[in-house]
Amino acid sequence: MPKESKDILLALIREKKPMNFSQQLNLTAKLSLPAILAQFTTVMMQFIDASMVGYLGSKQAASIGLVSTCTWLFGGFCVAASAGFSVQVAHLIGANDFKSARSVLRQSWTFLGSFSVILALIGISISGVLPGWLGGSMDIRHDSTSYFLIYSAFIPFMMFTFSGSSMLQCSGNMKISSLLSVAMCVLDVIFNYFLIFPTRPVSIAGMSLTMPGAGLGVSGAALGTGFAMVMTAGFAIYYLLFRSKELKLISEKGSFSPTLVCIKNALGISLPMAMQNLVMRGAYIVTTIIIAPLGTVAIAANMFGIMAESFCYMPGSGISDASTSLVGQSLGAGRKDLAKGFANIAMGTGMTVMTILSMIMFITAPQLMGIMSQDPQVIALGAKVLRIEAFAETLYAASLVGYGIFVGASDTLVPSIMNLTSIWVVRVLLAVILTPKLGLTGCWIAMCVELNVRGALFLVRLKSGRWMKYVKRETKVAATEQ
Repeated sequence: MPKESKDILLALIREKKPMNFSQQLNLTAKLSLPAILAQFTTVMMQFIDASMVGYLGSKQAASIGLVSTCTWLFGGFCVAASAGFSVQVAHLIGANDFKSARSVLRQSWTFLGSFSVILALIGISISGVLPGWLGGSMDIRHDSTSYFLIYSAFIPFMMFTFSGSSMLQCSGNMKISSLLSVAMCVLDVIFNYFLIFPTRPVSIAGMSLTMPGAGLGVSGAALGTGFAMVMTAGFAIYYLLFRSKELKLISEKGSFSPTLVCIKNALGISLPMAMQNLVMRGAYIVTTIIIAPLGTVAIAANMFGIMAESFCYMPGSGISDASTSLVGQSLGAGRKDLAKGFANIAMGTGMTVMTILSMIMFITAPQLMGIMSQDPQVIALGAKVLRIEAFAETLYAASLVGYGIFVGASDTLVPSIMNLTSIWVVRVLLAVILTPKLGLTGCWIAMCVELNVRGALFLVRLKSGRWMKYVKRETKVAATEQ
């Protein structure tokens, strides 16, 4: 097919022309593959961070693992805030209202910039006491504090990286969004290499060289990620200002002051997601507190296990991103039948791919853990819990892809309640019961059971079709400026 076929297929949605199953599958694949690549590079960045720090020792790895759930919490707030505006953009582009879509983009920058500074200040202010709150031992608290403090300082750049990527995805431009993730991964590796390790001799092609390094350890890992985000955030802003075909701002004048209509629409989407993030990540933090007394081996194995599992669920996350764009544009164009078709294709694809990857993860679990840690105890425990989790990945895919579908339809409240009920009633309760008896294994059994329950709930809601009635047409946003 011609190179521009993705744009042609997207135009069929906006122009309300018929699309057969083959065209829907083709478009889903064209948007999903770059999104999967983006997820892969993001996971690789986490994997590389964990591997580099893990090379320093289990204590250094545990110091990051202790606060990792809190970094996810703050990152989740950035994702939720970004979605409130990017979903509006998807609906407006689906309705062929590009001017209003650009208006939403301008307003989002003012709101998200202010919100991200508040998040950063909160993170910085609690960094000194956070490791103690989480029950971390004294020998890892200093590094944990340092890591979270530096991470928090770069939250505004993370916000613009996430929001820029989300805007491009919802406009149908998965290629540049994916390139942002690739660039962030490559830059993170480069910065980490020079910031984590001290100056040391290396051998390249038989030649002995002295490789300079700052020797900052755990702090270097946080700085490396932060510097990578600074550069990718800058490129995202540049592209949206000057290059994006659908959202280029330089082509017209407009106000950056948020309007009540736009903020109300954004909050209607973002608040349920933010509350879900708060309560779900809160459950993860409680799980960390449950695991912390088990010692540094358990904390490190838990963190490395989560990193390794990421390779299994990254396709589901990528397909979820693509489904948000496809469902959002279809419903923005008033085409519920097409939205349902894309939803079914995305769900089937995600569950199939993640099932295959779960089998691979089960077989290669020791090798995956061995890449990140040199400690035999960490490797053995991590491999054991990974094999437990392999039995959850099929229905985990259903919850991942399902949530992306529902976000595209502005249906965030009920799915958020489903997520919260599942994780607190099933996962946390089981973890409290099983972890004292079975250690880290008990915690991951609880996780496996909960993910299967959650996935089943999302499949039931998808089949019901109730998620499609929540979509709103945000076509009045730009009119308030004129």
